[in-house]
Amino acid sequence: MKYPRILLSLLTFLLTAAACTVRPPLPFGACPTPQQVAWQQMEMNLFCHFGPNTFTGAEWGDGTEPEDIFQPTDLDCRQWVETARAAGFKGVILTAKHHDGFCLWPSPESAHTVAQSAWRDGQGDVLHELSEACAAEGLRFGVYISPWDRNDPRYGSPAYNEAFVRTLESVLDGRYGPVFEQWFDGACGEGPTGRRQVYDWPLFNATVERLQPQAVIFSDVGPGCRWVGNERGEAGRTNWSTLAVDGFEPGAGSPPVEVLNGGSPGAPHWAAAETDVSIRPGWFWRASETAQVKRVQELLQIYYESVGRNSLLLLNVPPDTRGRIDAVDSLRLMEFRAALDAVFAIDLAAGATVSGPSRGRGFAPANVLSGDYDSYWALPDDRTTASLTLEFPEPRTFNRILLQEYIPLGQRIAAFHVEMLTPEGVWQEIARETTVGYKRIVLTPTVTTTALRLVIDDALACPTLTRLALYHDTVYCAQ
Repeated sequence: MKYPRILLSLLTFLLTAAACTVRPPLPFGACPTPQQVAWQQMEMNLFCHFGPNTFTGAEWGDGTEPEDIFQPTDLDCRQWVETARAAGFKGVILTAKHHDGFCLWPSPESAHTVAQSAWRDGQGDVLHELSEACAAEGLRFGVYISPWDRNDPRYGSPAYNEAFVRTLESVLDGRYGPVFEQWFDGACGEGPTGRRQVYDWPLFNATVERLQPQAVIFSDVGPGCRWVGNERGEAGRTNWSTLAVDGFEPGAGSPPVEVLNGGSPGAPHWAAAETDVSIRPGWFWRASETAQVKRVQELLQIYYESVGRNSLLLLNVPPDTRGRIDAVDSLRLMEFRAALDAVFAIDLAAGATVSGPSRGRGFAPANVLSGDYDSYWALPDDRTTASLTLEFPEPRTFNRILLQEYIPLGQRIAAFHVEMLTPEGVWQEIARETTVGYKRIVLTPTVTTTALRLVIDDALACPTLTRLALYHDTVYCAQ
């Protein structure tokens, strides 16, 4: 009769295991969808401003440009995508229709498109070529479609909103494959008749959600992600991914710039910031600006102030009149990639012993060194302050501290500081900041220490942390 004893032992084991199981923290406040998490994990995407302005030198065309002005002599979207992939970008967003109304695909809703141009005898389709190139190279494809149209005579009338929906449908209906981001500019100026349009944003967003439900929708107020409030490449040092959007809309009715830049703690909508900036002074290619392509140090600073401040970087690299990425821009992107690889090659926190309080089994302090995003350190529900101590087997020299919260459960950390142990055995503060979010990179003086302490001073709910890493940047050393 040994079976009952075996069953009893098994039951005892199961009960003991159940008693030791610790539930994860409950989601706090507004939380991202899986699509929004995947979007932010992309970290860097390429923006391509391309169209009639490339050939006229204008930033904003007026819609009267002849269709034949669009005449790329050697269009090669595969070259754009290969360049983007080599530089570490995960997706490409194209200005499929800018404010001039010219469509880079044969839109049935417009007489101002590639189909009316002499380029490729009116048979060309830039969206098709780019979407195919993205699919071939494993990058994701996104589109910018401006609702402002300085060419369409219906602009400024109720009929235009329905026409714009059909414009969206002609891109998002699946013929170009999955679209990971729909970029909406809130610009609203006069049309060819001198009238302004009252945009039906709920209708536009619903159209995207119906046709491409996995797409993240960008605008000043989301709903998928929000504008960072400037075009300098700078997210706020305090940057919440949550936003209060009620009463606001894209464009002139958007939240104040400081709110776009820093978000709103505890707000009911998740709309992480996207930082759009151009590698050149302008958004469209001009030969006169080739000597002004941003230096590697400038691009690194932008990276630290966008990706490193809980934002996604959307870097504009405009194709030239050939329809190719300029060699100067391409080279600078490769130098930028090499700099990032050099800075983040070695995690100097590896091998440390991590100690501190925790929620219990499965949420140990050492999880911050695991490299697995879904393995994280967490505190009990009633704790909003705590510290983690890293002790190194030998002195470590660094000047960058990388932190990541587990954002599927919401953004929580509101204030923290970092201390190092001096040779005299004294804890000395080396950094003090506020938010963390998906990723925070803290720039510190170059220091050498045998121990580091992260102190969480304030949080909206029990903190989570999925990563703590240290790096030494010898390329860009400004503080």
